[in-house]
Amino acid sequence: MSVCWKELKTMQKLIEEITKEQLRSDLPAFRPGDTVRVHVKVVEGTRERIQLFEGVVIKRRGGGISETFTVRKVSYGVGVERTFPVHTPKIAKLEVLRRGKVRRAKLYYLRKLRGKKARIKEIR
Repeated sequence: MSVCWKELKTMQKLIEEITKEQLRSDLPAFRPGDTVRVHVKVVEGTRERIQLFEGVVIKRRGGGISETFTVRKVSYGVGVERTFPVHTPKIAKLEVLRRGKVRRAKLYYLRKLRGKKARIKEIR
């Protein structure tokens, strides 16, 4: 049994080292409630282009290499949500446009609100 535990510990350390190398540190700090603009690399056939997705961060979940965040925007009267892995190389750039003041970690209640009620106060 002790041999199995030793192998397990070394495997865990190896996995941690590999994931540490893949973590991104070039992205700015952002939280739920912030308005962000995500520059996403999109491959269409043989060419690659940058697509912008701008909206409010409604949640962040997970940790380490599997951490994700969800951005919500209203496009032509239809709510659109898109979930991105934080550490993916497909995100070319992430800009924080506004800092929002919210008292929740998950802003699912924004899905029910329309118009001016869906606004978030800005941190000065």
